[in-house]
Amino acid sequence: MGSLWSILQILGFAAVFTFATAGPIEGRVKRKSFLKQVDNSTWVIGNGIWNVTQGRQYATKLWYKNKDLVDEAVGHYVSYNGAASDLNWTSAAIVDEGSDYINVRFTAREGDFHWVIYDDLAGAYQYFVNHALPVLGEFRTLWRLDNETFPNGRTNERDGPLPPLSEYRAATNVQDETWQKADGTFLTKYDWSAFLREVDFYGVYGNEVGSWYFNPGKDYYNGNHLKQELMIHRESRTGDAVQLNMIHGTHFQALSQDAFADGKTWGPWLWYLNDGSKEDAARRAKEEERAWPYKWFNNVAYQSRGSIWGKLVLSDGRPAAGAAVFLGDNNSDKTTLDQGKDYYYTTYADEDGTFNIGNVRSGTYGLYAWSNGGKLADVATSVIQNDVTISKGKYTDLKTITWKVTDRKSRIFQLGDFDRQTTGFRGSTPPYGHGRIATCPSNLTYTIGISKPSDWCFGQSSLGTNSIVFPVSSIPESAASAKLIVSLAGFSSGSSADILLNGQKLGNITTGSLSTSQDTYRGATRAGEWYLLEFLVKKEVLKTGENRVEFTVTRSTQWRGWLWDSILLEWV
Repeated sequence: MGSLWSILQILGFAAVFTFATAGPIEGRVKRKSFLKQVDNSTWVIGNGIWNVTQGRQYATKLWYKNKDLVDEAVGHYVSYNGAASDLNWTSAAIVDEGSDYINVRFTAREGDFHWVIYDDLAGAYQYFVNHALPVLGEFRTLWRLDNETFPNGRTNERDGPLPPLSEYRAATNVQDETWQKADGTFLTKYDWSAFLREVDFYGVYGNEVGSWYFNPGKDYYNGNHLKQELMIHRESRTGDAVQLNMIHGTHFQALSQDAFADGKTWGPWLWYLNDGSKEDAARRAKEEERAWPYKWFNNVAYQSRGSIWGKLVLSDGRPAAGAAVFLGDNNSDKTTLDQGKDYYYTTYADEDGTFNIGNVRSGTYGLYAWSNGGKLADVATSVIQNDVTISKGKYTDLKTITWKVTDRKSRIFQLGDFDRQTTGFRGSTPPYGHGRIATCPSNLTYTIGISKPSDWCFGQSSLGTNSIVFPVSSIPESAASAKLIVSLAGFSSGSSADILLNGQKLGNITTGSLSTSQDTYRGATRAGEWYLLEFLVKKEVLKTGENRVEFTVTRSTQWRGWLWDSILLEWV
């Protein structure tokens, strides 16, 4: 076998293809999909279109269109907690097969990684079944591919050339995978991030070939609507084109450490090769969405699904138009962004507050809802309803859910819409830009009734004061006090601020009261980990005429600070 393998390595694709099609499975000479074992730690899988050599950790020698798409790069692998733990495959076997496909299982101590290979498919469906993963934050599969073959990257947020390796070598490293060029601009892999549940398809491509991921359904991802992840990038040390599949990630979160049940399954998703055409990839992405959940996937829990319907109505009688709706963990003490041990579903209510979610895995969930701006821009409260049961083939009707809100007449002022994002503020778009928070003014004054939201910067970090000047026409006798609500769309520790109203300190924004998320210093400008802070204001602190709220930064760390969502003062 050793001498045969040497010949295969020399002859490349043609030799492997001849060897594979000669008899991929005994008695099935027409089968093009195949698994061939070379030795106790090397296997070759593929079909008549592509094939790859899988070693103990890395899959290399990806042959497609008579070319090795990995070349000097690392190849394909599965790992958790960053690059700390790459899975080691101890065996491989065909565990299922049909007239035109095979399901190849690679086994590691932590679980099983599957390649479902169809005879006529340029690529493969992939999924992972947990057996012994530790408590973790990051779990991923990925390709690291030849840098010359794949010079470009595409997500729904960004499309164009990946920075060449030469740019990194001429720049100065200033933090984790972030480099400053001589002209003062930055190179950072985090520019190639995206909101996971908004992604249609993504990958790396060139003039002759493209490598793409399609993740329809997305119910195995952790987090809510605002879950962001790194998708692709240029590896700064070697130049590899990196195509990430962060199936459980933490790149823009405070914490998402989860323990998984034996049998927890991520996927299936489709890894797909073509001639580099984004139009073809877009077409295929739509096909995969229509086909989800996949009927061919022979898994009882995966196929056991039901649906849910409900209507959200605010306590003041308004329909909860456009509300963000999340089906997640039951009776959880985690934020919806940080939930990640099971399966998760997101949608938005329509104009009359009605929401529907189909193809939900059977189980018991918690239902969560919050404002996504628009007609709910003034709604600071949210909804939680636990013990929501989904059964196979059943339609769960939650009927009408009343959402308690405060009287809008009690509002003194509001700056920004409640939507857990920096919507409308200066610098909030596009959603990624390293160092942009440092361009926000150190001192800024916003006058209610005169200034507009775009005058307020999306974040705060530098030493100085952001002030809101607002009028009070009269002090209502019925009010016992007032309440200042500060909604943050993100917070990275290292900077702190005192909050004052007419010179009286109400509290602060600081690491002492908030856990840090990895958002502002990784260039997030739209959202990160959401926090809602409330401060009681004594009635006598307010006065008729002009009043002032101040956020004075007392400690500043470069690129670390907070993202603004909304600031509201109301009588209570």
